[in-house]
Amino acid sequence: MKKNIVLLMLFIANCAFAVTGNTHSKQPVIGGSHGAKLDTATFATGCFWCTEAKFQQLKGVKKVVSGFSGGHVANPTYEQVCTGTTGHAEACNIIYDPAQISFDELLEAFFVAHDPTQLNRQGNDVGTQYRSAIFYHNAAQKQKADYYISKLNTEKAYKSNIVTQVVPYKAFYKAEDYHQNYFNQNGSQPYCKYVIQPELEKFKKVFKNKLKS
Repeated sequence: MKKNIVLLMLFIANCAFAVTGNTHSKQPVIGGSHGAKLDTATFATGCFWCTEAKFQQLKGVKKVVSGFSGGHVANPTYEQVCTGTTGHAEACNIIYDPAQISFDELLEAFFVAHDPTQLNRQGNDVGTQYRSAIFYHNAAQKQKADYYISKLNTEKAYKSNIVTQVVPYKAFYKAEDYHQNYFNQNGSQPYCKYVIQPELEKFKKVFKNKLKS
């Protein structure tokens, strides 16, 4: 199913190219000239440990920072966010080189990295802090996110409609240091071993041609 999502997104992107003659009118390029500067994507796909571990694998991703976005409390702690009362989602700032990986490709990874049809949960992780969300940094990112969600729903890529929030990026609060690079430093921890590791292996198989060497 996850590989099928990638193939469908590639088909959708090619159709957009065929209709417009280029990808700039419907899907503007995001980033500096010739990838001269790094860009940021901010995604929430459930537990940020899992999100971080997956996006760290992709070629062109320079850094992944785990934190919180979309809430109404400044500088929240992990314990506060876990109560579900701060309005934040566990999210990751994904700093990437657009000369090596495009926002479209990151969106492909986003839709494979989790189930975007689950409302306020991912698997056994339940609560608004585990919601699916794209916090867009500019109009181009919003346009692309809306475009792919609409097309994936139209093509019935999933059994249910996508519930991913597409909302403007306003603030991002970095999580405590022990949350950073969590899977790589805690691989033997039960949650990492039995939840993240199997998901990560599936993710790597889908994107085997886009992984860092």
